[in-house]
Amino acid sequence: MESKVAIITGGAGGIGQATAKKLVEEGIQVVLADLDENRGRRVAEELGAWFHLTDLVERGQCQRLVQATLERFGRVDILVNNAGLQHMDLIENFPEKTWDTMLEVMLTAPFLLTKYVWPSMKKSGWGRIVNIASIQGLVASPFKAAYVTAKSGLLGLTRTAALEGGEHGITANALCPAYVDTPLISGQLEDQAALHNIPKEEVPAKIFLKSTAIKRMIQPEEVAGLVQYLCSDAAGAVTGASWTIDLGFTAQ
Repeated sequence: MESKVAIITGGAGGIGQATAKKLVEEGIQVVLADLDENRGRRVAEELGAWFHLTDLVERGQCQRLVQATLERFGRVDILVNNAGLQHMDLIENFPEKTWDTMLEVMLTAPFLLTKYVWPSMKKSGWGRIVNIASIQGLVASPFKAAYVTAKSGLLGLTRTAALEGGEHGITANALCPAYVDTPLISGQLEDQAALHNIPKEEVPAKIFLKSTAIKRMIQPEEVAGLVQYLCSDAAGAVTGASWTIDLGFTAQ
């Protein structure tokens, strides 16, 4: 997999950072795209990757990210749409601007980035698109209207890209993890504690892991390991799939 080039959104931490580490170890040139410039540059330097400051809400910046990558490396072989947001609120109280932002980051940006990297992948006859969706794209939860909608839509985008990309050697797959031990999830603890009137320390066991077979949080490296496989030549026949990493949540 040497000489391959990958773009990872939300690459400054969590699943994105863990994925970048694994791909760099494979000899892949990695572009970290993130809105957190300080952390992003630090992580990129530590890993030997290249950082690109990107606000995925701005459509023009999505295009510039791909253009900058092509100008620097001449190609894009792998796209990992990982950037995300979390928000909890009743539908009747949900801020319309928040709705727009969440769909722009988690659904519109992945579509645009897929569109922009497509010509490079098609030209080389090889491409890997991995969308980090969520178990919430398969099983809805209350108070997460925009998040569930975006992740459900991302699964549809994945299947469509798989069908259109097959003849060109481009695969598209989605990962549907349950609760991963990242700062994004940590930020939900207080909201969930208030919602269920329990101490913050009890949220993981009583809320996050209540319906799972494995009673622990998923580690970012576990998700990154599956991304690594899907980006490899060994996964050339795997496309259009929604891979659950959910601690057995959907086994019941």
